[in-house]
Amino acid sequence: MFIPLKDENPTEKFPFITVSLLAANCLLFIYQILSPQGLEYYVLKFGIIPYEITHWDFQAAVPRIAWPLSLLTGMFLHGSFWHLAGNMLYLWIFGNNVEDVIGHFRYFLLYLTSGLSASLLQIIFSPNSQSPMIGASGAIAGLLGAYLVMFPSARIKTLLFLFIYVTIIYVPAWIFLGLWFAMQVANIGLGGGVAWFAHIGGFVTGLGWSWLRFKRRLQYYQ
Repeated sequence: MFIPLKDENPTEKFPFITVSLLAANCLLFIYQILSPQGLEYYVLKFGIIPYEITHWDFQAAVPRIAWPLSLLTGMFLHGSFWHLAGNMLYLWIFGNNVEDVIGHFRYFLLYLTSGLSASLLQIIFSPNSQSPMIGASGAIAGLLGAYLVMFPSARIKTLLFLFIYVTIIYVPAWIFLGLWFAMQVANIGLGGGVAWFAHIGGFVTGLGWSWLRFKRRLQYYQ
């Protein structure tokens, strides 16, 4: 198991969108857990339900938002503190550098596009699932893919767990993110309430977009 702590990759501009996304996700989670309706209500109301999108006879336990909007709202919901914390850690470490390179507006579009692509791929492979799909993981996975293209040699300070052995190591981004992606692929079919195909879809979207956009200028960013 490995957890990123920081990257040795300074930025030049303040990451307004990254900070705004962090704040939005955290504030919405706080609102959910403090609301009288409780966390589960908002997950059921605003989460993405594949069966609802692929069928026309879905009966929800609570009044649902229109399904096209759920593709957006589901990106900003989280099911637990650790779900939120993990996503926000990755968003901060890898997102601010991507925003620094491509600018605030394109960064926000990449985030949303990656999130939508992630959800659609998960829906394709789980069309009959009636479990709400939530979380920013797919959108953030797109930022990881973009980071891999732009900064493959950047060093990632990483907390490494090997059974009872715990240490901190520095690894190149291409190794860290390559292992991360390999784990998503390896975990397909294991379930556990994780939308593995969403992670893969978001990552490939960010990777492909960045490669097409920067393939002539990659040397500059390395």
